[in-house]
Amino acid sequence: MIRTAILGASGYVGGELLRLLAAHPALVPAKLFGESKAGQPVSSAHPHLAAAFADRSFEKFGDRALDDVDLVFAALPHGHSQRLAATILDRQIPFVDLGADFRLNDSATYERWYGDAHEAPELLDRFVYGIPELHRDAIRSAKAVAAAGCYATAAILALKPLVDAGMIDPASMIVDAASGVSGAGREAKEATGFSNVDGSFAAYGLVSHRHTAEMEMATGGTVLFTPHLVPMTRGILATCYATTTGEGDPLDFLRVAYADEPFVHVTDQPPATKWVAGSNGVQVTARRDDRTGRILALSAIDNLGKGAAGQMIQCANLMLGLDEGAGLSPIGVFP
Repeated sequence: MIRTAILGASGYVGGELLRLLAAHPALVPAKLFGESKAGQPVSSAHPHLAAAFADRSFEKFGDRALDDVDLVFAALPHGHSQRLAATILDRQIPFVDLGADFRLNDSATYERWYGDAHEAPELLDRFVYGIPELHRDAIRSAKAVAAAGCYATAAILALKPLVDAGMIDPASMIVDAASGVSGAGREAKEATGFSNVDGSFAAYGLVSHRHTAEMEMATGGTVLFTPHLVPMTRGILATCYATTTGEGDPLDFLRVAYADEPFVHVTDQPPATKWVAGSNGVQVTARRDDRTGRILALSAIDNLGKGAAGQMIQCANLMLGLDEGAGLSPIGVFP
């Protein structure tokens, strides 16, 4: 069994990692770090996991924290992994990081989008960007993977095959994406409180959302991205537009690109977030609009699943030579 440490185990993504790992055939949650809840039982943060982790409590990260650990998952706010990465990498422990710290190719781009100088730029080239459908071989041979952001995952999976096929002008991409409130994390914030979110639909992060940088890096194009907050808990629906530069049906290109992908389903219907809730699945579709000369592509994921914990596990499975789908399902919970 592979002893796994989770940094940020008390947050929403940490809870989803624990839920999925409880049924994983090889990865065992051995050390559960949660600074703000150290000493408290797992059920205090994740009551739905009480039966699976009845005797377990959160720990404080210390000097001997990584002793006897075979794999590290980090689900921490951006900035934190920069301070811990060298310690983990020096021990040669496989490391999957969900934070934004090592997703981008260079420190200048990181500073441009995140507003702070990178504290460990010398480590950037030791991380592989983690979307398995696009970077499977690199992830297999990596010791450190920076799992893609949730919005970025949804948009990139909708657009990248169309860019690669020459179907769309990569300088013309527009992404409108809507996310459930869990994407903002567990910490209480006025903007995501019930009375502000319920019955409302709002845009935020105009022309400045950080996941734009990932979308541009992965597609090699220019993206105008507008995120929206939806009054639901889970899910992301990305609606993407671009000027068409090629012939043919974009659905055919998506079907070819994802023909052998276990977690991506190309659908004739406009996908809904409910279809992938609780899963590592992705549902994508596309249309050509000859009237406007544009391509429309849509993608639905669970922001805590394929957008976070599920993708982390998928990456870890590849890194460790396990079945890529171990512990994961493309099937959502419906209704």
